[in-house]
Amino acid sequence: MIDIQADIDAISRIEAVTSILEVVCRTTNMGFAAVARVTDDKWVTCAVRDEIAFGLLPGSELKLETTICNEIRQHHSPVVIDHVAEDEAFAHHHTPAMYGFQSYISFPITLKDGRFFGTLCAIDPNPAHLKNTQIMGMFRLFADLIAFHLDAQDRLALSELKLLEERKTAELRDQFIAILGHDLGNPVGAVLNVAQMLLRIPGDERIKRLANILQNSSYRMKALIENILDFARGRLGEGIILNRSDDDSVEDALNHVITELAIVWPDKTIDTHFDLHGSINCDVKRVSQVLSNLLGNALMHGKKDGAVTVNAASTEKGFTLSVINEGKQIPDAVRNKLFQPFSRGEVEPNQQGLGLGLYIASEIAHAHGGTLEVASNKEQTTFTFKIPAA
Repeated sequence: MIDIQADIDAISRIEAVTSILEVVCRTTNMGFAAVARVTDDKWVTCAVRDEIAFGLLPGSELKLETTICNEIRQHHSPVVIDHVAEDEAFAHHHTPAMYGFQSYISFPITLKDGRFFGTLCAIDPNPAHLKNTQIMGMFRLFADLIAFHLDAQDRLALSELKLLEERKTAELRDQFIAILGHDLGNPVGAVLNVAQMLLRIPGDERIKRLANILQNSSYRMKALIENILDFARGRLGEGIILNRSDDDSVEDALNHVITELAIVWPDKTIDTHFDLHGSINCDVKRVSQVLSNLLGNALMHGKKDGAVTVNAASTEKGFTLSVINEGKQIPDAVRNKLFQPFSRGEVEPNQQGLGLGLYIASEIAHAHGGTLEVASNKEQTTFTFKIPAA
């Protein structure tokens, strides 16, 4: 169903239309000019310049069959009349007789997809010199310009609708991720507790092996859930929240992460070199999360029989944490996207993950006013996390 009011509003939003109608009247010496919306059953004015008291306003309607625009709607060709009384085709036409004009010009407004919108037309009770290249060229140009603006409005409206739909979809997705991550946390915590209880109870080796598998899987699920929740918070506007303090022991927290991951990767060697002095103002839990992500990646992607090194140092300038693993060089194309969400680089068939760990780690660095950088060559890859002294 055609919304005539929407079409009138669309023409009213084209600022050039007022000037176009003024130029039409001044150039042709005609007293009435209009942009008309012409459908299969209606003729309605969208914009008007009336200097002869013709009596039409935007939204005024004439009976379609009484207009020459109805014929233009059918053949899509312009109609130009200098003097009705001397024009063989229109001397006895019912429209000039009904509305009392002697000069008439009307050009179709055709949209880019071929749809007929209406006409740019002008009338006057006196004859006029309209059948010349300048006047007809001007009308054709103005009609095309109006069509261009209407098409641009349609494209803009469609883009805004798609953007709104994409935003709603993104919000729904992120809310779902946040709820899912939160609800998964409790059962994963329960499974981890059960696994740790089983490991403390004397029993056969088979039960211990199963408990170890359960514990290791729980640690991995716990890390995934933390990344999902942080990603969702960032996308929903809350961002990475810090709880900075000078009181917590960074070294103890880092050692705890290393111990946890050593359990998950018992065949890997993790070397540590800590040179920490005094208190470090930071969110220790978040720094532990950075190490967990960096060290987990190094253990997963590093050389199978190669060691992974964790260095941590603090000075009056700030705190530096680096994780180094032996292995293949990270390609430039992959390295440039490493800190983007869902970027996973080259993933082996037995390696899993969402590609959020490095993104979250970089966000934690930025929240501290610091940086997370990567350097990679044929021998080793180094991730360096730095935060300045508070």
